[in-house]
Amino acid sequence: MKLDFEKMGGLIPAIIQDNQTNKVLMLGFMNPEALDKTQKTGKVTFFSRSKNRLWTKGEESGNFLSVVSIVEDCDQDTLLIRVNPVGPVCHTGTDTCFNETNEEDIMFLKYLQDFIELRRQEMPEGSYTTLLFSKGLARMAQKVGEEAVETVIEAMSGNDERLLYEASDMLYHLIVLLTSKGYRLEDLSRELQKRHK
Repeated sequence: MKLDFEKMGGLIPAIIQDNQTNKVLMLGFMNPEALDKTQKTGKVTFFSRSKNRLWTKGEESGNFLSVVSIVEDCDQDTLLIRVNPVGPVCHTGTDTCFNETNEEDIMFLKYLQDFIELRRQEMPEGSYTTLLFSKGLARMAQKVGEEAVETVIEAMSGNDERLLYEASDMLYHLIVLLTSKGYRLEDLSRELQKRHK
């Protein structure tokens, strides 16, 4: 990475983005030393203009920014750093420095699949998900079909509350099936994106 630190007098802006939700969390500035420390420690470190020193985000609060990736922009004078935040990002206690909530309901599906994958690996007793995995592919596929039929029935009956309930059941069982085959919801997303083009 060859960055132009001279354009802004030795500093470059670093846009911090949540790796899961894609929300912009904050903006900070880095000098070469801050970038080097960030890359070595895996925790975002800025050059604090007010303190006139390196400052690792979370050094006082414990709300670190764990680095996932760092990319430069086309002019090589700005960084985009994707992170997994530990706690709220802003010193005021909000999720972002722009007073936004850092969550998207749709992201729960990714969490759910991670949880289902953990169940597949650990197979704890008493878990319905464990039971599905132990019954095998045919049973998982059958459950997707059953829940799809129930979803159609509720859609036709006009009961929206039951429609959402059954559609949720269908989606859960589909995620279990996908997980058993080594696929993720992101694979479905990529397939749908290809079709959309």
